Amino acid sequence: MAAIRPTVRTIVRWLLPAAWIVVAVTVGQAVAEALDGRSSAVRVVALGGIWLGWGIAAVACVVASTLSLTAVRVLVPSSIGVWLAALGGGASASASLISAAAAAVATALCCTPEVGIEMVQASAYGDEVRVPLRPPVGYVAVATAAWLIWLAAVITGPLLVAAGAYVPGVPLTVLAVAATVLLPRRWHQLSRRWLVFVPAGVVVHDPVVLAETLMVRRHDLRSISLALSGSGATDLTGPAAGHVLEIVTTEPVPVHLAPSTSRRESKDLTADRVLVAPSRPGLALTEATRRRFPVG
Repeated sequence: MAAIRPTVRTIVRWLLPAAWIVVAVTVGQAVAEALDGRSSAVRVVALGGIWLGWGIAAVACVVASTLSLTAVRVLVPSSIGVWLAALGGGASASASLISAAAAAVATALCCTPEVGIEMVQASAYGDEVRVPLRPPVGYVAVATAAWLIWLAAVITGPLLVAAGAYVPGVPLTVLAVAATVLLPRRWHQLSRRWLVFVPAGVVVHDPVVLAETLMVRRHDLRSISLALSGSGATDLTGPAAGHVLEIVTTEPVPVHLAPSTSRRESKDLTADRVLVAPSRPGLALTEATRRRFPVG
């Protein structure tokens, strides 16, 4: 796979804030229609919450960092939930259709590898290149389910309280607050998973799969290549879907695996072949070649 040129990544990265502005206009119109005739308390709570979330996401879209990546991937898709709420609240079909398209485009952009690469690289130190790792299927499924519950509670809880429906509204609001405090750290773990190239070698930084960062020094590298099926290498992908790279070392290196759902304690082992799943394998191989690491 050919590496993605920086210009293409930059274009995609700046399309995101542009799309987010369109979301403000289109989804805002649908929300305004849905709030027509509602009480002032409901209007204040709804508009205040929407503009707070939009503003945080807007800053995150512009100020690139690993933390910003988490923020945009949590908040930008939330616009789809806001659109659904507006649709259920009485927004017109035309406003709903346009706002749905805008929210879908913004969500698709924020989930691209290009946005991920630009965001995490903005937090890099010195002469290092970070390539995000694709998320483990199981972890992202649980994270998505938690996000859906959080989003439903955030949207419905405060609105029900504002409308005077305290019996369902208060518990949902408490759930929303608790989830807002507890869940972002879990979601942020997905943004902190990288394959890192530095002058001294290759680093696998993955707080989800690894208990400790894996460092392979340049002189210990035998090869970096696309993995073949059934290679027998130690799987550090999670597992994740898609193409996988195999890092082969001249001697076994220590690997410290983090606890998982099937294993409550961390596990220490040694391996001379490990598998990783960068979001853009071609970019990773190109960077390895540029640094004159053994490729293939």
